[in-house]
Amino acid sequence: MVSFYKTFLGAEASYENEALSFLRYDDEHHRIAIATVPGTKPKDPSISGLEHIAFTYNTLDDLVTAYKQRRNLGIEPFWCVNHGPTTSMYYRDPDGNQIEIQVDNFDTPEAANEFMGGRLYAENPIGTDFVPDDLIKRLEGGESHASIKQRVEIGPRGLESLAAVMG
Repeated sequence: MVSFYKTFLGAEASYENEALSFLRYDDEHHRIAIATVPGTKPKDPSISGLEHIAFTYNTLDDLVTAYKQRRNLGIEPFWCVNHGPTTSMYYRDPDGNQIEIQVDNFDTPEAANEFMGGRLYAENPIGTDFVPDDLIKRLEGGESHASIKQRVEIGPRGLESLAAVMG
């Protein structure tokens, strides 16, 4: 698990021994702590708990750079979706925890809140799936970030559609 997060986040250990690791990827003393607690059992995916953690990037370019770096390391997202408020890519760590990397699609929280309060979001709070390499082609072709980040409307989509995505 420690190795995965070091690779996924480009992190380093600020402290590490056989049972405990504090990882950082910026100037903070740590951002993630991973512990091997004696007597614990492996994670059971049928039990509720942590759904996902999210990391926000400043720009679409930053999100794409992170995607390319991870892809080159053999780490691929299992789901890519434009939720409306965010353009997101989802990964799984070795325990099956979901990690979302995202970029905000609106310039202000107020604009995102307005979209989320509207009819289109009420019809489809999940979003529209996308293929990362198609997004990259659009970006490299000079299409504006605003255009790429605008969600393609596909009509109603509810939580029941997530069963196929989450597998």
